[in-house]
Amino acid sequence: MIYVKSMVCNRCIEAVSEELAKLDIEAMDITLGEVSLQEELSIDRKEQLKEALAERGFELLEDRNNQYIEQIKSAVISRIHHQEPQPETTFSKFLEREIGRDYSFLSTLFSSVEGVTIERYIILQKIEKVKELLIYDQLSLSQIAGQLDYSSVQHLSNQFKKITGMSPSEFKQLRPKPRKPLDQVR
Repeated sequence: MIYVKSMVCNRCIEAVSEELAKLDIEAMDITLGEVSLQEELSIDRKEQLKEALAERGFELLEDRNNQYIEQIKSAVISRIHHQEPQPETTFSKFLEREIGRDYSFLSTLFSSVEGVTIERYIILQKIEKVKELLIYDQLSLSQIAGQLDYSSVQHLSNQFKKITGMSPSEFKQLRPKPRKPLDQVR
């Protein structure tokens, strides 16, 4: 298994897949932030892959703590931005199950490395998803709140205003600035 930083969408998976194919490296599975390989890479092949990925804006993670951080980010992004409906479990239990480590360890590590709590990171990702859904204008605020597991529209609205400085309706009325890439949300 190798871990790749900055894989946040299906296009990222395609880009990494293309680089692996160019280098004739066989992958069994590619998901956000992770590539399961047929066989262990030699040091030279790993360096080739590292350079190829860097040219596409990705980073091969070799430090285990950085791998955990990337796994947390990928799991949060995947759950918020790519899965519907939300699983009936808390984020802490979800992350423990996905990563196979105790949540308190993951939380402490994430905060120390990223300078923000996992909870804050989750909120920021949710707000980015709310922005996307508001721009698409296909769901009501109530439907968005339900989809993103908010307890109420009021809770969503309060959190949105706290983060963006405006209400969801004010955001919709503006022509908002381009959204940040998901891996740059902090």
